[in-house]
Amino acid sequence: MTDAGEPNLGDFEDPGQFDETGDADQTAGDDHDSADAAGAPDTTSRRSDGADTASDGDADADEASGEESGFERYAMEAAEATVADGIGTVSVAQGLRVAEDSDETSLKAFVTVGNREDVRIGKYLMVPYPDGEQLFCRITALEYAQEFRTDDATELTAQRRMRTNRGDFTEADYKYIAELSPVAVLFHDGDELKRRMVDRVPKPGALVQQATDAEQIKTGLAIPEEGVFLGHLSVGGEKVRTAAEPPTVDYRLKDDYTDGDPLVFRHTLVAGGTGSGKTHGAKNVLRQYLGRSYETDDGRDARAAVVMFDPQDEYAQMHDDNPELDDEWARRLEGEGIEHGGHDDTVALVPKEAGVTYPGRGHRAEQVEFTVPFSIVDDYNMPWLVAGASLNENQYPALRTLIDRFFRNYRGGTYQEFLSFLDDPALKEELHESGRVHEATYDAVKRRVRGVPSGVFDQDAKSITELDTTLVRPGGLTVVPTYHLSSARAKEMFVLALSAMLVDDKLSNSPRSDRIDETPLVLGMDEAHNFLAGADNVQARQVVGKFTEAAKQGRKERLGLFLVTQDPQDIADPVFKQVNTRLVLNLGDEDAISSVNIPPSLANKVPYMEKGQMVVYSPDNSEPVEVTGLPVCVTRHGE
Repeated sequence: MTDAGEPNLGDFEDPGQFDETGDADQTAGDDHDSADAAGAPDTTSRRSDGADTASDGDADADEASGEESGFERYAMEAAEATVADGIGTVSVAQGLRVAEDSDETSLKAFVTVGNREDVRIGKYLMVPYPDGEQLFCRITALEYAQEFRTDDATELTAQRRMRTNRGDFTEADYKYIAELSPVAVLFHDGDELKRRMVDRVPKPGALVQQATDAEQIKTGLAIPEEGVFLGHLSVGGEKVRTAAEPPTVDYRLKDDYTDGDPLVFRHTLVAGGTGSGKTHGAKNVLRQYLGRSYETDDGRDARAAVVMFDPQDEYAQMHDDNPELDDEWARRLEGEGIEHGGHDDTVALVPKEAGVTYPGRGHRAEQVEFTVPFSIVDDYNMPWLVAGASLNENQYPALRTLIDRFFRNYRGGTYQEFLSFLDDPALKEELHESGRVHEATYDAVKRRVRGVPSGVFDQDAKSITELDTTLVRPGGLTVVPTYHLSSARAKEMFVLALSAMLVDDKLSNSPRSDRIDETPLVLGMDEAHNFLAGADNVQARQVVGKFTEAAKQGRKERLGLFLVTQDPQDIADPVFKQVNTRLVLNLGDEDAISSVNIPPSLANKVPYMEKGQMVVYSPDNSEPVEVTGLPVCVTRHGE
């Protein structure tokens, strides 16, 4: 009995059925078990000296009839077995089994000679069932299997190839086996194509075809037809091609309320090393959100606002068109429904620090300066903002006591007034004697507060609390550049002050800004690891706690975090766990790759990804896939 998935040797007698004396070598019931591991019949018998040779009966028969030997017939049939619309057939030579436990599944396909060069690990395949349903699967391994039992000629062949420096071989001498991982069963429900979990095994010998239908591929991978464009489906860096026009398969992120909340409000992480294309990719994704509308709790449809903290002064360029995006590219993007071109409603909201200036020469966006008033510490309950260094469990309550006391006496007081307030020896003595703040703790808090960069608060610019309608504009992009600031501490203070203000107004039952409260908001943060890192000090826990709450409540409050980083392993775990969609570009650090928690088969590809290639892991959107982003930025990018 031959494997239905491999070329048939016809009525050739099994040469191994008889030994040299003509006795039966095995019972007829075991004939099918005598095939080798590759599934081909054993066409040799054992000589007394240990060498394998074709049986005399077969040799005589071949010579007498003038017909080709079994080997030659197999080689010829295998070479001619290319099927125009398939790559091979389902094999049972090594078992055929699907199981709930993927480790117990055994699904393999014999690949015919003419198709072997086109088969790659990761490619998507279709296997039909007799009733019209189809198995959608993916290649997870490829191997050559020895077709015929090895004999002494192998050594001779190896030596000959070594002498002639030729590594060629005859494909038909080997079986080429593709190991398949079943993904879903596709079936029609009326006119609609649907998917379900794999619950049946394909038939032996079933034709295995490459998936070339965009609808089948999207359905098999559960990719939404509509949504935010992220890139094109790819395998090994090559875009998946279909018979449609355009031939690529667009990957989109669910952005409606059909099956739950839009995924933008379930949060997004873009992780990639230097030169991986993460800023380019982040711009392309953010551009798709500008102008999109979402339903609010009161039933309105409101356009989303995007606020992006920018450490390298790159995102304000989104105001400008990309000169490299020509008319041909524009037509292609429009044909796929991809937003492109500079976004006119872009404002660079510039933090003002004493003694520093913002050049702002890389873009044409409007520039508006702002200052952070010291009163924001009281208005938005963020005493941690003025802790110049780590505070312990005793010092943080002391700082809160001092700030509360100060703002009771100095409503709307400034940072300089607060420093003068702390210099009062009578206050120190009073708090010490009352047992509220020990004098040593008082001195420690005072030192840390003085460690705050002096030029951050209360500068000659409009207060950010008065610019809420500039900070958040329906359909608008606000970029907060920080590269011009004097120190990492100053950058941290500006970013955390504004982001905490936005989060508080989104989550509060009594928001200070109705504009912030009522507008769907995407809050973007590049180099997020610098601001949301886990730490053992009190103020870090306060910040992480605030953003963890924001991440948990984001769906309800229409607040989405968009975090960009090259060090995802440094983002605090409570925040990271709330991120549903992860776009992972090239990362060279093993800890970074491990931290993003993507399937091992895709994680292994991450260090080898070219610029713009990414793994998209979004469990509530689709199966984990490889995607290639657009090679051009839809807005201005770079010099």
